Amino acid sequence: MEKIEHKIIPVNGLNMHVAELGEGPLVLFLHGFPELWYSWRHQILYLAAQGYRAVAPDLRGYGDTTGAPVEDPSKFTTLHIVGDLIALLDAIAPDADKVFVVGHDWGAFMAWHLCLYRPDKVKALVNLSIAFVPRNPEVSPVDKFRSLYGDDHYFCRFQEPGDIEAEFAQIGTKEVLKNFLAYRTPGPFYFPKGKGFGNSSDKPTWLSEDDLDYYTKKFEQTGFSGGVNYYRAFGRSWELNAPWTGAQVNVPSKFIVGELDLTYHVPGTKEFIHKGGFQKYVPLLQEVVVIEGAAHFTNQERPDEINRHIYDFLKQF
Repeated sequence: MEKIEHKIIPVNGLNMHVAELGEGPLVLFLHGFPELWYSWRHQILYLAAQGYRAVAPDLRGYGDTTGAPVEDPSKFTTLHIVGDLIALLDAIAPDADKVFVVGHDWGAFMAWHLCLYRPDKVKALVNLSIAFVPRNPEVSPVDKFRSLYGDDHYFCRFQEPGDIEAEFAQIGTKEVLKNFLAYRTPGPFYFPKGKGFGNSSDKPTWLSEDDLDYYTKKFEQTGFSGGVNYYRAFGRSWELNAPWTGAQVNVPSKFIVGELDLTYHVPGTKEFIHKGGFQKYVPLLQEVVVIEGAAHFTNQERPDEINRHIYDFLKQF
């Protein structure tokens, strides 16, 4: 880990923290919630050893990236995040025609939109956990989650600025992170007001105490608002993405999901992924992999498997 270089790069009004290792074709890693560049530590070391330049930023609102207006959730839409990524690529690889992209969770969501808006920038994509879902012009995604699961679903609970942050403060940063990272229930995640997680989960076996301490230190510095703002901007992103209704992602892609990942069990998702809908909207989708027995944080829970899957795909290009 000490081999990894850390840089602060001015991009799109932010000072973006980037972790980087290796030389060769650039692989851009995009993390999710509640994560950091650190979520890709295993992949950075592995891909760098295979002859790639592995780059993992702390996204807008996270970690050591500063300058994001965390008090304004409307500044966390897909257009803002993709704008950050385009500026980052222009800064760190101005001569690169296209780069590889690997995303997980919100990072995967943003990676799909990077490919949707700027396919000219992406050579090939590996996304974990979140499949591309075409925009439904009839209903916003937040309203859909509310109709499916009710007001206690975490997507709905995250909408009110300051509300969930106050609950997290009562629970404690380390306990919040531990419970999120340990979540292995395939069903929906509920966060009833005033009741927290309901119980304290054990630290997942794939996460060392040092790993948990690193996450805790960074989220104690920043708070959770930056990360939660991605959920709060979801409805606004849906509105702004109206011009891309029905659009396809035309980038060679591979999708990986854990068998126990809660996102895989949203009603209709499995059918969409496996029965032609996914392929229709991502026509260059080459492979879908379901990791047996794995949950949401597959890149950390099953690093060796995920490393091989990423490398086997990228080396074709």
